[in-house]
Amino acid sequence: MEEKSSLKGILCAFAAYIAWGLLPIYWKALQHVPAGMILAHRIIWSFVFVAILLSLKKQWSKVIMVLREPLKVLGVVLSGLLITLNWYTYIWAVNSNRVVETSLGYYFNPLLVVLIGIIVLGEKIDRWQILSLGLAFMGVFIQTWEYGQIPWVALVLATTFALYGLAKRLVQVDSMLGLALETAIVTPFALLYLWLAPVNAPESGGALGIVTLLLLVGAGIVTATPLLWFGYAAKHVSFANIGFIQYLSPTISLLLGVFVYHEEFTSIHALSFGFIWAALAIYSLTRIHAYRKANLKALQSLQGK
Repeated sequence: MEEKSSLKGILCAFAAYIAWGLLPIYWKALQHVPAGMILAHRIIWSFVFVAILLSLKKQWSKVIMVLREPLKVLGVVLSGLLITLNWYTYIWAVNSNRVVETSLGYYFNPLLVVLIGIIVLGEKIDRWQILSLGLAFMGVFIQTWEYGQIPWVALVLATTFALYGLAKRLVQVDSMLGLALETAIVTPFALLYLWLAPVNAPESGGALGIVTLLLLVGAGIVTATPLLWFGYAAKHVSFANIGFIQYLSPTISLLLGVFVYHEEFTSIHALSFGFIWAALAIYSLTRIHAYRKANLKALQSLQGK
């Protein structure tokens, strides 16, 4: 049963990260709709979809329990604002032909999480993690130096998602309950945006066809489903496996950006990404070694007893 659960967890992890990697295709299908309009629909329909699931599972009482704790409510509000900014930046970037830069952001994200852990949580790191961080920041610096501007899309995506993860860690709430509350907080603003948007102005998202409307409604499903898959995987798959599988998403997005949407990928991009990839390889391999070493010590301790 344990092996079966672990296999299902790995499959869920692969499904989640592949789905996230393919998301640019979905947002490109809505390229004629303003990013703000797509975001508003994504928020609203994500809330509706998760609300239906909560109703089917009869878990609304758990939502009420969370709302009775002020610190958790504050954490959920912060999470909702961070993920909203992350979603908007991602949608805008994809539909502005900056898919390659979004992939850079999500490659950089795991290392930024390490940095936040050091600064905020006081976590200790070894020399290999310091080397990884140095290489990653060198990759970002190369792009900044060459193009004379900070790759802000990548940094906003990496920073908001890292801070979102920190907020989720500090205020532990079930993934489905968390998503329901996060989207519930910003849904009134999304509804207000749609109400104020001119109905018949195509540039404002009005006068939309049935296919576009269906895609906008489906944005809730494509948002919530991978999160639910990931929520299951996180409970049944080792940290080491999740660490490797998570790079599927930005890799797929990078390949889409270069080979499908024909975005520019110069030698400077290759050099910058090379530093990031080297950093991730060092970080991942050393984390797996540390994880296995800790498991071996735990096993030996149990055998000694």
